[in-house]
Amino acid sequence: MPAYKAPLRDFDFVLNELIEVQNIIPTLPGYEEATADVFASYLEAGAKFCENELSPINRAADEEGCLFDAATHSVKTPAGFKEAYQQFCELGFTGLDCDPEYGGQGMPKVLGFPIMEMQCSANVAWSMYPGLSHGAYSAIHAHGTDEQKATYLPHIVAGDWTGTMCLTEPHCGTDLGLLKTRAEPNDDGSVSITGTKIFISAGEHDMSDNIIHLVLARLPDSPKDVKGISLFIVPKFLINADGSLGERNTVFCGSLEHKMGIKANATAVINLDGARGYLIGEKNKGLACMFTMMNAARLGCGMQGLGLGEAAFQGALAYARERLQMRSLNGPVAPEKPADPIIVHPDVRRMLLTQKAYTEAGRALTAFLALQLDIEEKSTDDDARQDAADLVALLTPVAKAFMTDNGYTATNMGMQVLGGHGFIREWGMEQLVRDCRISQIYEGTNGIQAIDLLGRKVLMDQGQKLRKFTKMVHKFCEANAGDAQLKEFVEPLSALNKQIAEITMNIGMAAMMNKDEAGAAATDYLRLIGHLTYGYFWAWMARVAAGKAEGSAEAAFYNAKISTARFYFSKLFPETQSLIVTLKAGAKPLMALDAEDFAF
Repeated sequence: MPAYKAPLRDFDFVLNELIEVQNIIPTLPGYEEATADVFASYLEAGAKFCENELSPINRAADEEGCLFDAATHSVKTPAGFKEAYQQFCELGFTGLDCDPEYGGQGMPKVLGFPIMEMQCSANVAWSMYPGLSHGAYSAIHAHGTDEQKATYLPHIVAGDWTGTMCLTEPHCGTDLGLLKTRAEPNDDGSVSITGTKIFISAGEHDMSDNIIHLVLARLPDSPKDVKGISLFIVPKFLINADGSLGERNTVFCGSLEHKMGIKANATAVINLDGARGYLIGEKNKGLACMFTMMNAARLGCGMQGLGLGEAAFQGALAYARERLQMRSLNGPVAPEKPADPIIVHPDVRRMLLTQKAYTEAGRALTAFLALQLDIEEKSTDDDARQDAADLVALLTPVAKAFMTDNGYTATNMGMQVLGGHGFIREWGMEQLVRDCRISQIYEGTNGIQAIDLLGRKVLMDQGQKLRKFTKMVHKFCEANAGDAQLKEFVEPLSALNKQIAEITMNIGMAAMMNKDEAGAAATDYLRLIGHLTYGYFWAWMARVAAGKAEGSAEAAFYNAKISTARFYFSKLFPETQSLIVTLKAGAKPLMALDAEDFAF
């Protein structure tokens, strides 16, 4: 595998030529100093860190894994992880887009997302340690008391304390209504928490002085379902009155999971034995508080699919340019060599272009979403904030599920391009496949994301959020309908936009009679909306590129954008028509077979 190189030119294209952040970001209160030069300097520093510090230790860390000491309940991370994290903190990246009141740099989220992508490409297991901490920061910042914010946030922002979220239990994953972890009130206002949590990413490690667990638990006499869950701050070390670290809390790592991938991240079983905790947010409203962290984590999962897809593309492209196998079907391309490089073969190009198309569209989507997050938080225009919030709510499950499905496709295709070498550990591609696979599962499986999209984000509000997005697509298609250069992109995009309105209405009507219809449609529906989203961004990117290609010193870059858009619309976008066929088939083919008849 070649050394990872951050796609800085493509970041520049998406941020400055596509969504034109400099026309928006400096107009938002608090972001006046976030100029193009500031963006460029941060992105260059992030690229240097990821290329020089994270990428070189990625494969060795996968081989070494994390070492658990059962006697001390401690975990040692792989060689180089702690040192890289210390450098990351010193560079200020832990507080990049955090509140300056607590030591953050106050930069926009639209700057933080590309740096997150680079981390995921270079070393996704490492990236999860600061990633989970940022989620904990967001939850405490949004729901904590002033005292809790003052106690925890400066340390999380500085990076000397890290964070986790503790939801899953051995008997319950997505269905948190089955949660058994209990919290007994103490006289001093704290609680004593007892229970076991599993699959806790970065649950125990040696990279920070303290770990702040955000734990879902149930208080006495609370309702038995999800309406009876509260959220608690449970520090590994208790905090003294003067802010220093006190005694060890009774929250311990019981073991580490033995996993298919992300082996360098400490995925822990966490045992709480009367551990002291502190309520955050309202009693019995813990799930709503945790969703602040979960939504951030879902976008983070999408970034993992994107980052690993980019890494796989870089590796596959380098291999395809060098590997000699057979001759081109139209005759030798490199007659001076014993065979042609495999990039001449149409099927290899199919895989490389699929990787490229999915990755670059995903990069545009995440930049767009990050910008909407900034608008939602900072804009003084109430309507603009609401529109941004609705777009983020609608497209978050798409970003999580569609991007991770496509990321896994991209890593698998990377393995396929390398052939037998892709299956061999030394080449590094099989690690990307293994590391990417979990992204489709955690933070709510992609099937759950699909149900969330169709059920909560579309049908529950009678398509209000969806119409905001389809209206954007319609306006784009209408504005560019007369452009001959864009016809091949705009016409199929416009047609799908109209079809989705009809399909959505039909699913909604069928679900009113039988709720299984929504469940049966959800996964295909999310993929349909995913292609509408990617199609919109590819048509938009093609328009920008077409306007800049002629006579440009970077004509090759812009023409590659147009060619990739053409590939996407001719080879990948047509999947939408088969999805419409399967959506029309409804629930009956899925539900007709009795459960006992599956096995013979």
